[in-house]
Parts: sequence; C-alpha cells; structure tokens
Amino acid sequence: MTEQTVATNDVGRADGHDPGRDRHQILESDVLSSGAEERWLRSLIKPLIPAFREIGMVSLFVNLLATTVPIFVLQVYDRVVFYSGVVTLAGLVIGIAFALGFDFTLRQVRSRMLQRIALRIDVQLGRKLFAKVQSLPLRVLESRPTSYWQMLFRDVEMVRNVFAGPSAVLITDLPFAVIFLVVIFTVATPIAWVLLIILPLFVLVAWRSGNVVDSALADERKAGLSREELLSEIISGRATVKALALDEAVRPAWEDRHANTIEQSMRRGGRSDGYVNIGFVMTMATTVCLVSVGALAIIDQKVTLGALIATVMLSNRIVMPFNQLVGAWRNLASFKQSVARLDTVFKIAGERDRSVLALDRPDGHLTLERVTFHYDPEVPPVIDNVSIDFGPDGIVGIVGRNGSGKTTLIKLLTGLYAPDDGRVLLDGADITQFTRAEFARWIGYVPQECVLFAGTVRDNIAITVPEADDAAIQRAAKLAGVHEYVIDLPDGYATDIGEAGSRLSGGQRQRIAIARALLADPPVLLLDEATGNLDAEAEIGLRDTMLRLAKDHTVIAVTHTPPLLRACRSIVVMDKGKVALAGPANQVLPRIIASGKAPPADDSSAAGAPVPARAAAARGPA
Repeated sequence: MTEQTVATNDVGRADGHDPGRDRHQILESDVLSSGAEERWLRSLIKPLIPAFREIGMVSLFVNLLATTVPIFVLQVYDRVVFYSGVVTLAGLVIGIAFALGFDFTLRQVRSRMLQRIALRIDVQLGRKLFAKVQSLPLRVLESRPTSYWQMLFRDVEMVRNVFAGPSAVLITDLPFAVIFLVVIFTVATPIAWVLLIILPLFVLVAWRSGNVVDSALADERKAGLSREELLSEIISGRATVKALALDEAVRPAWEDRHANTIEQSMRRGGRSDGYVNIGFVMTMATTVCLVSVGALAIIDQKVTLGALIATVMLSNRIVMPFNQLVGAWRNLASFKQSVARLDTVFKIAGERDRSVLALDRPDGHLTLERVTFHYDPEVPPVIDNVSIDFGPDGIVGIVGRNGSGKTTLIKLLTGLYAPDDGRVLLDGADITQFTRAEFARWIGYVPQECVLFAGTVRDNIAITVPEADDAAIQRAAKLAGVHEYVIDLPDGYATDIGEAGSRLSGGQRQRIAIARALLADPPVLLLDEATGNLDAEAEIGLRDTMLRLAKDHTVIAVTHTPPLLRACRSIVVMDKGKVALAGPANQVLPRIIASGKAPPADDSSAAGAPVPARAAAARGPA
C-alpha cells in the first residue's frame, strides 16, 4: 500500500453515474428489458422452421396413408365378402402392402428428422445455457442453490422433448385430423355429426387439465428443488456427515422434504390421471355412440356395414390425438414452466464478454474508491466506504477478526463482486470495462477453499492456461512448493487427484491452487488465508516465494501467519467493514501485537497512525 493519500470525500464517477443499486433482488434487478422475452427461443427455433416444414409434409403423407387401412376394410366388407371377390381381395392386399411399406419408410424418415432436431436443440440450447450460466456474476450464482442451476439443464431436456419427442409428433398429427373427418363425411355422412359433438369435449377436457396440472407441477418442482438442495448439501459434506455420524441428525429433514415431494407428486399425479381416465372413458363412449348411431343408419339403409366399420377405425385415428393431448398436457405445462425459467435466466445481465480495446499488461496498481458493499440491505454493510491504494509491487497484508470483511474485500478486488457504491480501479481504469477472461489473467486468486477438479495434477495447474508448456507448469509448481512432492509420485504430474482433489491433503491442494494462480504470471496476486493448510516449513517457503514475486508483482494476502506478516511491506487492519488501521508493517505490526486484537474502527484508534491509515478509514460525507 502506497504512502500516497487517497481522497475519500470528493471521489466520484467522472461521468456522474452512480454505480450503486439494489443488488439483492438479483434475478429481478439484473433482468434486461421485457423486449428480450423469449428471444432465445425464437432464435433457436427459427433456423429449424424449414425442417419442421419438411416434417409437416411427411406427416401429411403419413396421415393420408393412415386412411388406407379403413378404406381397405370398407372395400373388403362391401366388395369382397358379399360378392366373393377373391381377385379383388388379392389386388387390395397387394395395394395395402405397398401402402404399409411406404408408411413405414415415411415414419422412419420422420423419426430421423426429429432426432436431428433434438440433437441440434441439445447442442445449441445446452451450449447457450452453459455459456450464460458461466457469464453470470458470482452474486447471481450465489443467490440460488446449486440444485436450481442443475435443474435448468433438465429444462433443456424438456424443451427438446416438446420440439423433437412424442409431443412433437402429436402436435404435428393433430391438424391432420381434418383428413379423417373428410373421409368419414364421404363414406358415412349420417353418423359423422357424432364426432362434431364429441371432439369439442376433448378440447375442453384438455384445456381444463392444463390449468389444473400447471399449478400442481409448480408445487411439485418447488418441493423437489428443496429436497435436492438438502441432498446436495449432504453429499458435498459427506466426510463431515460420516465423521460426526450425522445420519440420524439429517434424516428427519431429509424424510420431511422427501415426503413433501412425494405428496406433491401424488397430488399432481392424481389430478393428471383423473383427466387421462376421463379421456379414455370418452374414447370408449365415442365408439359406443358411433356404433349405435351407425347401426340405426344401417337399418335405415343409409350406410353400409363396411362404412360403419371404416368410420369406427377412422374415428379412433381422430380421437387418439385428442385423447393423447389430455395426457400430454402435463408435458406441455412443464414445457411452459421450463421456458419461463430459462427465459428468466437468459434475461439476466451477464458480465462483460468483450472489450473494445485490448490493453497492455497492467502494472498492478489496485485502488478502492469509497467502496461500499452489502449482502443484505437490512443489515450494516460488510464493506463500508473504504478507500485504499494497493501497490504496485510489494506485499500487503490484510488482517482482522472473523467477519470483518477481509474475504469480501478480496472478492471486490478480483471483480467477483461489484460494489454497491464506489468503484475498483486497476492502474486507474475502472475494472468493470474488462472482461472476466482479461481480469483473470491479470489477477491471480487463491481463495480460502481451494477447489480442484477431477483429473491429473498437470490438468489442474494448466487449467487457467491450457496452452502452457511443461517448463511453465514446472516453474509455477516450483514457486508454489509442490514440484518436489509431485515428482516423487509414481505417475508424477499425470497422477489422478480424484474428485475435487480428494486423494490429496489440504496442504497439497492449496499448493496446487497457488501454482494454478501463478501459471499466467499475473501482475497481481491475491491470497485469502493461503497458508491455512500449510505446515511451518511450507509457510516459510511460500513467504520466500512471495518475497521474490513482490519485487515486480503486487501481492495482497489475507493472513494471520507471523512469518508472512513480517514479510509484508504494509498492513491493513479491517474491523466491521472499515479500515481500522493501515500503514507500514514496522509501525502497524507492533500495535497489533501489543493490543492482541485489531483496534476498533474509530477516530481515536487511528490517532497517531500514519496518514494513509486515516485517509483509508475516512467515512466520507454523512
């Protein structure tokens, strides 16, 4: 931290724009204008319209061919049975055989076309959703449980199934029911009116089932999300659950949420099944009505027996899609909810994905200008009107009690959190103008909880710079003090570390995380309690590495480790979201040791402190 004072009372945005806003209603406040509603869906479907037209044409011929069997039956009863027309029967059989073969071919073609559409939707929508989730700010991702983001990808499957599954076939076949009605009116006009009465009843039942099932599905999903949230917590903390034998302690909560999910599922199933059963009863009633009215028409010699049988067969082809519509309305209701959830996510403003101008590698001068940050507007801010200069070059230590805002301060410096008020500058430039990819190359970050990924040691070190050569990877590993351990393993850098690095110790995982942060040689290195899992020898090794890096890098470390604190050029003491004390380490460290705790953030505690400490702790205008 430089000795230069940063003004706090008159600092503002040069353009007069106030960066503060309510960031706590995240999924609402960060949503774009309503004009973007479901634009992603239109952009997904528009290129598929030609393919859907082709499917419509194929479905037209499939449904035309579906009339051949009823017409075959009609001709057999009216022209073969009563006239012993064996030759006619042979001709009809040969004709219907060709028709059935052609029908099979067309159905196969339609299935292949739907499979290609499903593949395209899976690839494009899945890729689009993944990219969107990756671009969302950290605060948005933290605002929802992990299970919520996982279930969004199930919504992708729902969208795919509607456009390329049985529901798509149903929707495609439904309009061609008119063809069967025309044939029925042609061969059996006196009984066709029965269908004109019954079909609107099917539509009414389907519409009513949709309204009822829709709300039940929402309750079922909410209960399922709550259950999966708990399950995710239990699985992620499985080592703690096992070590402390917490299975009996977590069982009641699990059983309660599981029972609630089952109850909501049964409630939804009961409502849905009721309408499905009504549809089946109506289907059988349709056949009874047609046969009864047709029998009277035959007695009056208005239709033939073959016409009645053909009409019953054709009526089944008409009623079947309408009956399926009643049962498939659950999928349509789920599709509607899935589109709404995906639409909500796609309308959230993401992080900047491109810069107008590529800037050179920065010197590493980080500045906080009157930064304030809340997790909840109902409680005091975690970071309260803080202004500090960091670097360039040298080690700056950040200390303070638990909950004093140290980790939040680091996340603000990394750009993971955006301040409610004030701004963060890198070499005098507002960091909001940089993309996440650019900023990640310039800011090396080692969090408290070092997360590794399944794979090898080399994969985890090189994950930030996939094109890095072996020499660069070894250099980063040596700086982090992990090289000597890795080369002693049978597989060396090809050693599989297991899920989340489960086969490594906490210290080994932390060293690999440090090597990962150092690989790109960033001008700024931020470490949040990076020595928490290191032994004394490793702490000294990390201190020596940081001292070497500090000659031409800015190193900011949240730490309470004495060797590391003594190596710091400057120290910042945080207390209740404010800078309680700041200045050269040789002045601040004795006061910390003498008091045994971080001094309170008031003017009296800053009395006699160096000028930068008072400037950094300034509150600004009331």
